[in-house]
Amino acid sequence: MAAYLGAEMDDEMDEVFKALADSSRRRLLDSLNARNGQSLRELCSELDMARQSVSKHLALLEEANLVTTVRRGREKLHYLNAEPINAIADRWISRYDRARAHALADLKHALESTAMSSSDNTAFVYTTYIRTTPEKLWQALTDPAFTRRYWGLEFVTDWKPGSVMAWEGHGLTGPDPEQVVLECDPYRRLSYTWHTFTPGFAKAVEVDDETFAKISAEKRSKVSFDIEAQGETVKLTVVHDGFEPGSTVLAMIQDGWAALLSSLKTLLETGEELPDPAKRDA
Repeated sequence: MAAYLGAEMDDEMDEVFKALADSSRRRLLDSLNARNGQSLRELCSELDMARQSVSKHLALLEEANLVTTVRRGREKLHYLNAEPINAIADRWISRYDRARAHALADLKHALESTAMSSSDNTAFVYTTYIRTTPEKLWQALTDPAFTRRYWGLEFVTDWKPGSVMAWEGHGLTGPDPEQVVLECDPYRRLSYTWHTFTPGFAKAVEVDDETFAKISAEKRSKVSFDIEAQGETVKLTVVHDGFEPGSTVLAMIQDGWAALLSSLKTLLETGEELPDPAKRDA
């Protein structure tokens, strides 16, 4: 299994490097790094490229998983996706000395920090491909026996839209009437409001008093999980949105989601658990 997954990752790495080799595609990534969540029309006008050319390059970037898309009404918005860079950097940094991996690590950091680089950005979007089934992934997102293993907490709810959900773990306990399930379409889509920040949570994840005051004052955000079967893998797109520009919570959840989803992927594909990412996940 390890050898198979290693070969599969080599293929994924090839796709990423091929996508990055073209200067026009790098310009598109630069544009999204400066202002994430752009439509095709916006990208065409900003880069002065023909619509057909931009569409072709975006398709290749999507195939390499460097760009992910989210529908907003009739528009399709494009976001940088850090997952393939995370995977490559994590693998190479463990195999080669730090100096040789420095440039790749910088690229990883740039992609992870995209949501903070634009003052008008109000969403975090991340897409990963997991060798599993929609049923097993759904179980991992909803079953307390699974969430305890990679998230370190449990959700107490009946998973019906409108139902209150309690988060238990990391200093979070008890239900909150505004903490609810928004959508629940088994094996396809799950959405709920983000958790209530409590003094116990702040202590558990080592959030200082000043930061706790800021995040407690922000309006509640929401997270959505879209699940799509693709052959022997499942495409999982996580959209965490509803933030105000300049949100402290949005800045905090960047590394947290990357670590959490990496743990989820590892658990489902290998059965092994990564270290608890709680202290990086708001």
